[in-house]
Amino acid sequence: MSLFKQLWLTVIVMTLVVFSGSFLLSVLTAKNFLTQQLYLKNVDNATSLALSISQLPDKDPVLVELMISSQFDIGHYEEITLTDPNHHILVQRRYTEGDPEAPSWFVRLFPLHTEPGIAQIQDGWKQYGTLQVISHSRFARHELWKSTRDLMLWFLVIGAGAGVLGTVVLRSIARALDHVAGQAQALTERRFITVEEPKTPELRTVVRAMNDMVERLKVMFAQEASRLESLRRRVNHDCVTGLPNREFFISHLLKGIKGEESAGRGVLAFIRMKNMDDANRRLGHAGADRILIGVAGILNQACDDRNGWMPARIRALDFALFAPHAKDPGELAEQLSRDMSSHIIAGHPGTESLFNVGVAGFKRNDDAGILLAAADNALAVAEYKGGNTWYAFEQASGIQPVSSETWQSRIAEALSAKRVKLARFPVRAFSGSILHMESAARLQSELNGPWLCAGDFMHMAVRFRLMVPLDLQVIRLALDELASENIDIAVNLSAITVSNWQSRSQLVEVLKKHPERCRRLWLEIPETGAFQEMEAVRDLSNILKGLGCRIGIEHFGLRFGEIAKLTDLALDYLKVDAGFIRDIHQSRGNQEFLKGLCRMAHGIGITVIAEGVRSAEELNALSDLGFDGATGPAVSMAPMKPSHQNL
Repeated sequence: MSLFKQLWLTVIVMTLVVFSGSFLLSVLTAKNFLTQQLYLKNVDNATSLALSISQLPDKDPVLVELMISSQFDIGHYEEITLTDPNHHILVQRRYTEGDPEAPSWFVRLFPLHTEPGIAQIQDGWKQYGTLQVISHSRFARHELWKSTRDLMLWFLVIGAGAGVLGTVVLRSIARALDHVAGQAQALTERRFITVEEPKTPELRTVVRAMNDMVERLKVMFAQEASRLESLRRRVNHDCVTGLPNREFFISHLLKGIKGEESAGRGVLAFIRMKNMDDANRRLGHAGADRILIGVAGILNQACDDRNGWMPARIRALDFALFAPHAKDPGELAEQLSRDMSSHIIAGHPGTESLFNVGVAGFKRNDDAGILLAAADNALAVAEYKGGNTWYAFEQASGIQPVSSETWQSRIAEALSAKRVKLARFPVRAFSGSILHMESAARLQSELNGPWLCAGDFMHMAVRFRLMVPLDLQVIRLALDELASENIDIAVNLSAITVSNWQSRSQLVEVLKKHPERCRRLWLEIPETGAFQEMEAVRDLSNILKGLGCRIGIEHFGLRFGEIAKLTDLALDYLKVDAGFIRDIHQSRGNQEFLKGLCRMAHGIGITVIAEGVRSAEELNALSDLGFDGATGPAVSMAPMKPSHQNL
């Protein structure tokens, strides 16, 4: 029973006890008073009538009877009896009708029994007889019933008013209790929220303690996140330019050209700085570092608002840019060369021959070694041509160029014809069980054509605002599969669907129709989209958690420094980006970072899953680091060793 109901029950019981006691006391007091008054009246009336009869000279029986009858007919008496000294009845008058004034149940419950008034009648010096008078009690019963009824009516009125007032007061108390309970529930759901302190002193103390605990947890979480972010940047980023280093860049590159979500085509660019020894002599180390930082700024600017692009400093004087979905290697090379000339050369007179740019195109599943060699060969050709020059190897991807308008019509037609299906990949726990089946969208852009991977069409669906209908179709397909199979399924939600209120409402309406299936549905949002649409994600997460869905972040880790923003999203799991997983068994720095990440996530009840696992060595290392599960090519090829926290 809820506390609110217990309070109400206590108030009602106490009120009934108090009313019952006061009611009985009032009624019994009134009854005793009326009984006493009736007795006194009986005595007075008997004495008065006896005196009147005693004064009759000859005690004529007819006259005596007439006098008694006239007194009885007034209607105030229930019985008048005259007996002789031998107790023989001489005259008797008795009222035998019922009492219509008061209910029979009330008369039986509160009877009025009064002692009769008795007086002696004298005939000279002799006793003529004994007169017994009982006044009628129906008037007293009527007054008792009336007062009792009025008391009950007043109680009902006052009780109703007290009920309304009590409801207001109890709701105020219950509201504060609900806030406290909601805060405690939020903590169990991994949401760290504070609530307003209530006015009630006892509750204020509890709420203040809870708020202080939440704030301390946030501070501890932020401190640990800051430490791990510092470690991540030290391990995976260049200390001078802040760009990713070679190892991290290569991991990102491999993920970007191979896999379900990799781009169908793209460009890899190398930039090599020249004559930096001369720059060091003329500008000093600080000046030379400013040139390198300027190059990093150009590369970061080229990556703005381009999902998946990544710059890097891969050697002391070599920079790289991975540009998935870029169509023209020559155009990118020319743009980079132009930016370098206008920002670096122009800003440092005397350094006319400072850089070369080499660019190579690629297609999905190209060999990474061949792609790196092609970009390096293009750089060599540019160096052969002289300073501040570029060269590009055009891609031979085997994919016929398709115009944007054609892409738009093809995707729209495929969605209209429901030419969408799900490809499933197992996500296993280290205990050996399957956590869920990760489902990736496939789209048939042309009737009877090949089924395209997400990397082939997703960027165009985003450009032409077709992600909402695509996401809704994917959700419906997942719900249909959940109806026919006893498995858990995970699907991705785009940031566009999450950010739009109308699309969120459509999504919730679809899910509300299948509450049982929602308990086996895992919904994950890309890390970039989650941080861009934080408020929308928070709103949707609260709704979806109420439906029973599990909420997670995929490709997690690239913006780890902002992890504190995720503390009130009620997340169930994180999928760590494959860029951190590649060759993890050989990377001591990333091992320390990921071990800290798992420890921090487990501290607030979040499951941690590794993406893109490619070897048994990586699986074993991830198990030792504390990961709960993994997905990738190696998951179905090698047995998974239980992680330490599951032992």
